This record gives sequence, structure tokens and C-alpha cells, in this order.
Amino acid sequence: MAADLMGQLPGAVLFACNFNQVRSPMAEALTKLMYGNRVYVDSCGLKPQEGVDPFVTTVIDEVGADLSRHRSKSFDDLVDTSFDLVISLTPHAQHRAVELARGRAIEIEYWAIMDPTLASGSREAVLDAYRATRDDLRRRILERFGRPSTFGG
Repeated sequence: MAADLMGQLPGAVLFACNFNQVRSPMAEALTKLMYGNRVYVDSCGLKPQEGVDPFVTTVIDEVGADLSRHRSKSFDDLVDTSFDLVISLTPHAQHRAVELARGRAIEIEYWAIMDPTLASGSREAVLDAYRATRDDLRRRILERFGRPSTFGG
């Protein structure tokens, strides 16, 4: 990622992963929470699965973000594909994002984000893995788009 793009908020960003159940909806919700309507945000997956992972709902609720309106969708389900930036959260989604951007002025980034569904152990241990993914996404979003500003702040 070019250093001159750090801190710049695009007009429209798409987060993409494999199933649009864990990482991409989490990134979408966090971005909406931090930047509100200053940026159009959407998410999709290669093979969308119905609903959001219940552990995602739990850890997103902890930070005050909302996933109640999230509906999983694929790249083909996107109504509008005029994104300034597509951030892929899995290698497979990265390949599809490159196809989407072909011949268009869309910036593509890949963020290697841990898949918390691979965690095992107690419920608390699994939740901790989901929290780590949430916190990593939040850190990466802040690094990429800059500190959210408030009125007068």
C-alpha cells in the first residue's frame, strides 16, 4: 500500500472474504461505526452463507456496532460495483477482486486477517479469537483510513 494513501477515506469501499459471515461483515460494521456516512461501505463473499456467525454478532455488539441488517451476498449480488477500493480478507477473495477491478479505476488491497472460525477450546477461548480478529480489523481500518473525526474534533 502506498504511503500517500494512508489516512485517506475513499468514497466507497468493499470488504470481501469467502462466505460473508465473519471477517467482511465485521469490517463493514466497524467501518460504518467509525466513519458513519462519510464513506459507502459494503461487503460480500465468494460463496455467501445465510446469516452472520453468532460469535461475530457477540463481539461486534461489544463495541457498539450493528449487524442486524446484514444480508450475506456474493460479488454477483452487488447492486453497484463502483467502488474506489476493494479490500480482500482472504486469498481467494483477492483473486475475485482483481477480476472485478479489471479495466476499472478500483484500488485493490489484501489484508491477511486471521480466520477466527479455526479457533477451538472453550466458548471464551473462541470469543477471544473473534475479538482478536475484530481488534486487528479495527487497527487496520484506522491505519488505512485515519482517525475518525467528530464535529469540531
